[in-house]
Amino acid sequence: MNKFEKTNAEFEAAVAECRAIFESKLHDYRASWRIMRPSSLTDQLFIKAKRIRQLELTGESLVGEGIRPEFMALVNYGIVGLIQLEKGFADTVDIGADEALLLYDRHAHGTLELMKRKNHDYDEAWRDMRVSSYTDLILTKIERIKEIENLGGQTLVSEGIDSNLMDIINYSVFALIKLP
Repeated sequence: MNKFEKTNAEFEAAVAECRAIFESKLHDYRASWRIMRPSSLTDQLFIKAKRIRQLELTGESLVGEGIRPEFMALVNYGIVGLIQLEKGFADTVDIGADEALLLYDRHAHGTLELMKRKNHDYDEAWRDMRVSSYTDLILTKIERIKEIENLGGQTLVSEGIDSNLMDIINYSVFALIKLP
């Protein structure tokens, strides 16, 4: 197995772990996230990333949850964001678990394909990065999404919200691969 195949397998295993949580939450809450407007979803990503940064800086969690579950949440909310971009938000829960999982899988696959292309071009540079750098890059991507939302999606030369969400997912998966 070459280094790229190893990364692909690790990526798929990490996303499978996130998907299992997503599926369990679908059971508990249904697709309640369908009512989230884009700005609310961006803010949810923001609070998760800020919490990771705070935990990295202080090493102290008063609620007893660590960094790994927050990166998993970033993966799942990132995929939810891609689904919401595709379908728009709804006033009620308008899809069932089966459709939600199909959408999840399609967007996870698309994000994996992006990671494969970038990983080839960057030659596995992510492996030499610190997890804290992923956190900072994720926060930067969230700030970019906020600005794109403030501009009503009208950018001059920048990639769109979808690309930024996929980067957030990929950085989060890299963190999951590196964290114990």
